[in-house]
Amino acid sequence: MKKLAILLMISIVFMSCKNESKTEETTTETEAIDMDSPNRTSKQNDGLTLLNGEFVYYENAAVLQTHREVYGVVLDDKMMELNNMAEAYKKEPTDYATVSIRGKVVPKPENEEGWPFRVEIKEILSVSASNPETNNVVKLESK
Repeated sequence: MKKLAILLMISIVFMSCKNESKTEETTTETEAIDMDSPNRTSKQNDGLTLLNGEFVYYENAAVLQTHREVYGVVLDDKMMELNNMAEAYKKEPTDYATVSIRGKVVPKPENEEGWPFRVEIKEILSVSASNPETNNVVKLESK
């Protein structure tokens, strides 16, 4: 009879522990803001994307490389303004500058070569020097 009571107690303890872990779920997940939510800010409603990455403009081609994607940059006045700001941080014409921009991301036209997506810069947030250790440029020299 004692063995049966002990076995019953042990199974009750295990069952109660099992129920606790099921009811104890993580509630720290961040809520995603719905696209139609009134809690969205004006910057979230304008359809622009915040992009942080390395920017380079060389020989009529501009590229923005983020940690996930590489974008071709639309050549316009805002891109030229960004390039002028980035020139202060470049030692070589092929050096990158770390930038933070807001822009409109669009797929490239089917009949053109280049990166799958383009970004049209609408707002320049910051420009700074790139980390020289991550600036992976191969230089060829002839002696």
